[in-house]
Amino acid sequence: MATPSTSQGDGRHVLPELTTLEPGVRSVGSLSEKAYYLIRDRLITLDLPPGSTLDERVLQRELGLGRTPIREALRRLADDRLVEVAPRRGMFASHVDLGDLRAISEIRIELEGYAGRLAAQRAKGRDLETADELLAELRRTAAVDDRELMRLDQRVHRLVYRATYNTFLAATLEEYFVHSLRLWFFVLDHVPHLDYAVAEHVDLLAAIRGGDADSAEQFMRAHVADFEDKIRAVL
Repeated sequence: MATPSTSQGDGRHVLPELTTLEPGVRSVGSLSEKAYYLIRDRLITLDLPPGSTLDERVLQRELGLGRTPIREALRRLADDRLVEVAPRRGMFASHVDLGDLRAISEIRIELEGYAGRLAAQRAKGRDLETADELLAELRRTAAVDDRELMRLDQRVHRLVYRATYNTFLAATLEEYFVHSLRLWFFVLDHVPHLDYAVAEHVDLLAAIRGGDADSAEQFMRAHVADFEDKIRAVL
């Protein structure tokens, strides 16, 4: 089904609710950016399966967008290593290389741990309100399915990224988090229920809420390490 290329009165372009974009992010400043998020969502959730051909004309029809924004989005996704470009053959959804898991986890353990420390030291105002909102949601998630728990996981991580007040660090964290999400979707049907993540996030948010930098760093490092362990256990 095509996604209408609607825009708001201020010239921004409306996004639908996406699985891999934080709830509330509903508009972007250009059609190429809109195409980027729409296609990225399909790549991460494997709606565009690894290795599948990316046909620009099909994407134009399905997304209701023109050729130029689609091409610009695909180039950007190639830079993100979510799209592979094969000369004279076309573009393809990148293969999920589970050999990258260790490398991604090594980077994330260090950077996410540091981000947790900074967030505990720097969180303020709206950050703390969001932490309280997430804590309330996490404490009533007993019957929530795995995909909704993944949405909560994304919101927790992105709160931490924002609360570092370091845009360069946040951008780097987001890059690796996106690849981790794709790995999660690759094994999601084979991992145990994700209830364990609720307790991890409650501890993390409580540490940030209390300004406990040491504990926040430790909880973030342990959470990323556990992510790697859970994936390896089902391979």
